[in-house]
Amino acid sequence: MDNIADNDIVFDENGICNYYHEYKANFTQNVITGPLGTQNLNEIVDRIKEEGKLKKYDCIIGVSGGVDSTYLALLTKKLGLRPLAVHLDNNWNSELAVMNIHNIVTKLGFDLYTHVINWEEFKDLQIAYLKASVVDIEVISDQAIFGILFKIAGEKNIKHILIGNNIKTETTLPRTWAHPVTDHINIMAIQKQFGTVPLKTFPLMGDKIKRYYQGIKGVKTVSILNYIEFNKAEVKQIIKEELDWRDYGSKH
Repeated sequence: MDNIADNDIVFDENGICNYYHEYKANFTQNVITGPLGTQNLNEIVDRIKEEGKLKKYDCIIGVSGGVDSTYLALLTKKLGLRPLAVHLDNNWNSELAVMNIHNIVTKLGFDLYTHVINWEEFKDLQIAYLKASVVDIEVISDQAIFGILFKIAGEKNIKHILIGNNIKTETTLPRTWAHPVTDHINIMAIQKQFGTVPLKTFPLMGDKIKRYYQGIKGVKTVSILNYIEFNKAEVKQIIKEELDWRDYGSKH
């Protein structure tokens, strides 16, 4: 990293950049492992089980076929939870990702709900983002993923969404490289200026909609991977052995 790649980067007297220090502060504040992490995780699991005891599912998990969501699914099973697995298909899935998802739900005995995005809308939206020269083109997939997770949680009255996001492996990104996932107004503005297909079915997830699900419906997101020792190399080996997971070497 240098100030050509990122104008906002700064280095201390030892040549260490600000993102390292931000990561360490974030890690110290939000990652709880060891006995205290186990205690906190058990309390979260007990609460999820209690709030969902009369329902078919006590939580929702997002599954993509990647490392984090696959291990999250396995951990959810071992903790005795009863999740509904939800997958967003944006029409770019690789065959390996699809096979990984199949193995997850089959071996763990989970029900799977798959939402397939309207391809004409999504293709046109991606082209609009390329024309707009927006760096964070993945924000539209992230928007749709959270939109579907919250929508299904609201419809089925499920209070907890377990997500594979974790601070250890994916917390730091230059601010100029990313954009808030919940900014649906920005998405609509880019589509209006550069797109040609109206977004009639795209699962938008703005701050107002998120506040509705969180405030009125009581839906919460939980990153339980922040309460365990999470070593990606070790996790890959575990899910290979227990779920026949296959590494496709990059994003799905």
